[in-house]
Amino acid sequence: MPPASSPGLDDRLARVRFRRALALLLMTLLIPGSAQLVAGSKRVGRVALRIWLGLIGATVAVLLLGFIWHGFVFWMVSNTAVLGLVRLVLMALAIGWALLFVDAWRIGQPLELRQKQRLGMVGINGVLCLSVAGTLLFASHVVGVQRDFITAMFAGGVVTDADQGRYNVLLLGGDSGADRWGMRPDSITVASIDEDSGHTVLFGLPRNMTNFPFPEGSVMDAQFPDGFRCEGCYLNGLSTWAADNAGLFKKYDDPSTEATIEGVEGITGLEINYYAMVNLEGFRGLVDAVGGVQLNVRDRIPIGGGGGPVTDYIEPGRQRLDGYQTLWFARSRESADDYSRMARQKCVMQAMLDQLSPQVVVTKFEKIAKASKDIISTNLPASELDRFMELAVRAKSQPVATVSFVPPLINTADPDVPLIQARVQAAIDRSAARENGEGEARRATQRKKADSAGGGASGPATTGGSIGSMSKGYAANDAANLSSAC
Repeated sequence: MPPASSPGLDDRLARVRFRRALALLLMTLLIPGSAQLVAGSKRVGRVALRIWLGLIGATVAVLLLGFIWHGFVFWMVSNTAVLGLVRLVLMALAIGWALLFVDAWRIGQPLELRQKQRLGMVGINGVLCLSVAGTLLFASHVVGVQRDFITAMFAGGVVTDADQGRYNVLLLGGDSGADRWGMRPDSITVASIDEDSGHTVLFGLPRNMTNFPFPEGSVMDAQFPDGFRCEGCYLNGLSTWAADNAGLFKKYDDPSTEATIEGVEGITGLEINYYAMVNLEGFRGLVDAVGGVQLNVRDRIPIGGGGGPVTDYIEPGRQRLDGYQTLWFARSRESADDYSRMARQKCVMQAMLDQLSPQVVVTKFEKIAKASKDIISTNLPASELDRFMELAVRAKSQPVATVSFVPPLINTADPDVPLIQARVQAAIDRSAARENGEGEARRATQRKKADSAGGGASGPATTGGSIGSMSKGYAANDAANLSSAC
């Protein structure tokens, strides 16, 4: 007959068993497989521990390589094959770790625990399983969103080389209102980016420019050998003209964009590498996805107008605007002219570049990806995405220069194309000089002028929310440092 145990001894044994079961779960949390090595299947424990140490080693190696060579990180986060592998690894890790928790709970002999302890262990094990596996599965989901986003967004396009050391990307703000046929560009800007430094010059073209040539041998040149000279033939009308004559563009997937590219190339003399089209009506979703954008509102900006009633105003002051307000800040024409509006649009570009930090992109990536898929189309190939991500990071730390071909410099009804192309080349040369460390005093003077353009004691004179006027020009339309002109 076994000796009777005392209540005190039973309590001590119960506490020991509970602490042992709890320790096994904590060991699994900190070092997966260690609980099995101590009290379970040593073979399972060794396999789990080797996998865990291998993953730690791989992570450390990636971090060190990324610290030494930033381009490697951009390649990893933009390569769909790597992202697919990482997603599978995270899913497998989530399942395997959860199974190790269940096995550690089994090794802890829950049936020998008292009822309250047993229930407590079930709860603790459930929380650990759900939190660890849930976190890994969510990370897998985010990686999957990234992979799907890249696959959907950057599926087409052909890799092109930099032109004289620069990538020229056409940025189009599309306007697809109910009263319009197709997506007509409302904002037309060329971002000329140095292939090494990322230093960027923005060339703004007014949508109402007419009487301009096309590159020799292009589709539009064959149709308009004397230039785009016809009634109502404006730069932003190229897209609808091409849509109506799509049969002429059989070699191209998007006749409207191709015709616009040919027009921009004819005006600027630049060879366009890639384009990105943003649906302005959906742009508000992108701004909301990043938590709004901080802008310096210099004048009261009407919301509405332009043939409809003014329903509200964006009040002056430096403030964070939501997507709806930002869209109206960029597009409002009431009490302003088209060129003041172009200046405001460039200030929105600058603000987005300044404020889209890696931390914001990581924490809000799923919302950004969803909004971007809905509003952005581009021919940038996925294989070039890492290159442009790295250039964007480099550009973020440098001043963005801007030149817009608008009055008083250019008569948009009869533009001086040789002058435009000379100004384009001069701006690129200044950019190269900046990269060589030249002209710092001159740039400081330009920034000072931009800050005080037309100003008196009460600050710079503004028109429609932009520093300057149509007769004297707008600071943000011609600035060595766009940030100082906004």
